[in-house]
Amino acid sequence: MAVAFEESETKKNLMRAFAGESQARNRYTFAASQAKKAGMYVIELLFRYTADQEKEHAEIFYNYLNRVAGENIVVDGGYPVDIAKDLVSLLRKAQHNEYEEFDPVYKTFGEVAMKEGFPEIASSFQQIARIEKLHGDRFGRFADQLEKGTLFVSDVSTKWICLNCGEVLECKEAPMACPVCHHDRGYFVRLELSPLEM
Repeated sequence: MAVAFEESETKKNLMRAFAGESQARNRYTFAASQAKKAGMYVIELLFRYTADQEKEHAEIFYNYLNRVAGENIVVDGGYPVDIAKDLVSLLRKAQHNEYEEFDPVYKTFGEVAMKEGFPEIASSFQQIARIEKLHGDRFGRFADQLEKGTLFVSDVSTKWICLNCGEVLECKEAPMACPVCHHDRGYFVRLELSPLEM
């Protein structure tokens, strides 16, 4: 059943998604600042890296609204207040929210868009939903490592990279400070988890 875009629920869902992605970006930027204060550069980078991707998602959704440029779109929605004192809680809250965007939110938005006759928009909701699942998985991996005390320690010899200078060391435990640039342990991550090594 084709629906005029101006009268569609898809138009409202795009604005809801834009608002949600914009808020996620800000929450992750705030969390990154908190991680930086805690000396956990690798967690700061994780939040900033994801925040940049959320900005791109927001832009994709926003650009679909060019058909109604100049209009105010009133929507309702529930958005999380993810304030926590510890990084594990922030990571777990982010993981939960990313999974919720994956399913049911964007899955449902995609189904509605398809039903209303907007297959391109439906496809964007479906594709971004898959990315949100990956975001949730990534936040979960880092939360698991922080909880288990394995973020900087491994049972086997592992390659670690300093995210400041690029020094790579192979050992069971990241050093307390980089031997090259002297930045502290919070700058180290397993080489396979480095954003550009994946």
